[in-house]
Amino acid sequence: MHDIGYRGYNGPRLGRGAIARALFVHNLRGMYGLGRSGRSKVLPFGLFAVMCMPALIMAAIAVVLAQQGLMSQLPVPYSRYAVILQAVTAIFLAAQAPQVVSLDLRYKTIPLYLSRPLERVDYAVAKAGAVATGVFILLATPLVVLYVGALIAEFPVGEHTADFVLALLGAALFALVLSGVSVLIASLTPRRGFGIAAIVTVLALSTAVVSALQGIVGHAEGNMTAAGWIGLFSPFTLVDGVQVWAFGASSSAAAGPPGNGGGAVFALVTLAVIAGSFALLVRRYEKVAT
Repeated sequence: MHDIGYRGYNGPRLGRGAIARALFVHNLRGMYGLGRSGRSKVLPFGLFAVMCMPALIMAAIAVVLAQQGLMSQLPVPYSRYAVILQAVTAIFLAAQAPQVVSLDLRYKTIPLYLSRPLERVDYAVAKAGAVATGVFILLATPLVVLYVGALIAEFPVGEHTADFVLALLGAALFALVLSGVSVLIASLTPRRGFGIAAIVTVLALSTAVVSALQGIVGHAEGNMTAAGWIGLFSPFTLVDGVQVWAFGASSSAAAGPPGNGGGAVFALVTLAVIAGSFALLVRRYEKVAT
């Protein structure tokens, strides 16, 4: 037999969990272009900088004005930051979520992953988990900047710590909902361009339509209850409604969830979106891999 120089492997054989973790780390690094060309890092790190810059500016202003006795709170509550900069998050997801899933679909490499002790659900968890973690990093980092600025400005520590922790929980909800919807959409096509267009359309258009309808129904017709229910139909206003109900945050939408019953419905719909998106993603990969 001709020896072409390949070396055998006699080390430990890692199992299903190790493979899933490696796939998760690989895709999380890919969300920010790590391990890829310099050009691949420009957009994710550029959006990360855009996301953090307003927080840095607000924290600096708060510190300076607090020293002069002219400010006692941050210009923007922690819980509203993600909604205010939702366009940046939508662009980040539209650009990076298809990158995580489209190449495997396009080049039909999923069966190669599944030839190892890796189940379809593990593959889906690694992909969705990497995108959700990447989005959480994007949303949580500016909150950390604001919190550090509040501490330096010597704002009430207990109050700001509680608000900061609740805002991190809200950021986790935003990450789970937005990544779940985006990865599911991206998994439907091997064409990255189609995935980008579809994610931007769903995230940006739904928010614009919901905001417009809430303004018309709530302010023009004076029906704030109906306007509140309309918030169920956009991922951003949906999670914002949960923050209002569960965390006592101020609403970033034209109308918040109608009462405690409405808030509970918002929370249930949020859980349904997270669970439903993942279940459909697993179902999608079952069809792709067969």
